[in-house]
Amino acid sequence: MSARNDVAPSTLGVELLEHGVQVEYTDGRTTLYRGVPEKVEGTLTTGPGKQTHILVTDPTETEGVMVYVNDLKTHDDILESTGVGRVILEQGDEEEIFPGVTARRVGGMRTEVEADPEEARGRVFAFAEDDWGEESYEFVTEE
Repeated sequence: MSARNDVAPSTLGVELLEHGVQVEYTDGRTTLYRGVPEKVEGTLTTGPGKQTHILVTDPTETEGVMVYVNDLKTHDDILESTGVGRVILEQGDEEEIFPGVTARRVGGMRTEVEADPEEARGRVFAFAEDDWGEESYEFVTEE
């Protein structure tokens, strides 16, 4: 089975904690994205080669949908069993992955995420990670 297909996401459990964001997969396992997310307005560009995960919560902030952008390591069957979606973007590609949330593949192996939490009707988080660490971001509306 190819590890390079788009996979539709399912609804996941979400818990917003003081020390991070916990996601419960459909198979019952959980993961914690550690740290208080840094606030971002409008657009975020990840560092080169970072894995990018985007989470949009529902208005109750107890459920959400997660999509991995350009994840080439996780096989389709694992994503399907956990409820995590995936979108593969080639250089220069752009896709609206949720209403109000667009991902683009820009130069230098970077991902650009643009989000409007009001249009998304929930909170929008982006997590950028690699073997050396992880960064957490939350999109906020411009004041």
